[in-house]
Amino acid sequence: MTAALAAAAGAVGFSHSSLASPTQANSAVNLAALSMDSGEQLSGITTARIQARQLATRDSSRVQLAGNETNKKQAAAAQLAKARAAKLTATQALTAKRASALAQAKAKAELAEKKLRESATRCEMMLSGYHITATFGQGGSRWARNHTGTDFAAPVGTTIRSVMKGVVIHADWAGPYGRQVQVRHEDGTVTTYNHMSKFSVSVGETVYAGDQVGAVGMTGNTTGPHLHFEVLRDGGEAIDPMPWLRDHCGLNP
Repeated sequence: MTAALAAAAGAVGFSHSSLASPTQANSAVNLAALSMDSGEQLSGITTARIQARQLATRDSSRVQLAGNETNKKQAAAAQLAKARAAKLTATQALTAKRASALAQAKAKAELAEKKLRESATRCEMMLSGYHITATFGQGGSRWARNHTGTDFAAPVGTTIRSVMKGVVIHADWAGPYGRQVQVRHEDGTVTTYNHMSKFSVSVGETVYAGDQVGAVGMTGNTTGPHLHFEVLRDGGEAIDPMPWLRDHCGLNP
């Protein structure tokens, strides 16, 4: 600063050593300039320097404020990104947990279904869409002796299913019975399926209740397409299938 300004600054109580920054120096200069005798004028160069310092100080303050604002925005963005990452991690963990629970539930249901399917006591009706045309013990010219089973009439090709779990012990032509399948069940009872148009099983195969063993046909001695169903106690004597289906299997044809 000029000697006059320095003197003026000294007159108002500022020393060069006490001015810690350009801002303080500019303020001191301005104060000194205002304190000068009104007749004394600053030179053009000094005035320009003062103005330049003031502008530089304002620009520096603006830069500092802008930097602070940028830092705040960056900090806020970082905080938002962190929150989003935490939310994504939580969502992924929840999704994985739900997927695991669903897989366990599915596996449990499949195991229960498998156990039910393989149960030796589960029963299924042999066919659907039928009507009964002959019953056990019925006499008539169609049979050499009294009827040994129950006839379920249905269209050719209708699926015939095993009534219970068992092992196929016969799958072949059986004279007047036509194509015949016999299944031995775990309690020793044998069920027979007769007059079929085709086989779906072979000897030695394990079948479960509801598994297809063949299809309705007209093979052997028959006047129309039907399933002739027999129940043989311990594989020997034929018994009335209707009470057996009701009492043993809980089915009511």
